[in-house]
Amino acid sequence: CVVEDIPPEELHAKMQDPNFLEEAQLIDVREPDEVDKASLEGFKVLPLRQFGTWGPVMTDEFDPQKDTYVLCHHGMRSMQVAKWLQSQGFRKVYNVAGGIHAYAVKADSSIPTY
Repeated sequence: CVVEDIPPEELHAKMQDPNFLEEAQLIDVREPDEVDKASLEGFKVLPLRQFGTWGPVMTDEFDPQKDTYVLCHHGMRSMQVAKWLQSQGFRKVYNVAGGIHAYAVKADSSIPTY
């Protein structure tokens, strides 16, 4: 099963719908200092470096049946986590293509780039 990339423009359009923000699971795997520089509303911060802490409780906190979107700076770390989530039984996992950088450039210029 291949993790699907979602273009930043498509995610931005979905995020305008309050129902989407309530129903989707949004995960940002960047480090806290990166999140301080730029972040997206509704994303829960689970830094990849702290994977040992949050990895084991993923299925307690998140529903494998729900759409899950994973974000990082350029799309590499998020892809690692997205593939891992699939291996844990998460069915609908999306990697934000190009990360928050591409989101800022292509979808929402109010988000700072760094």
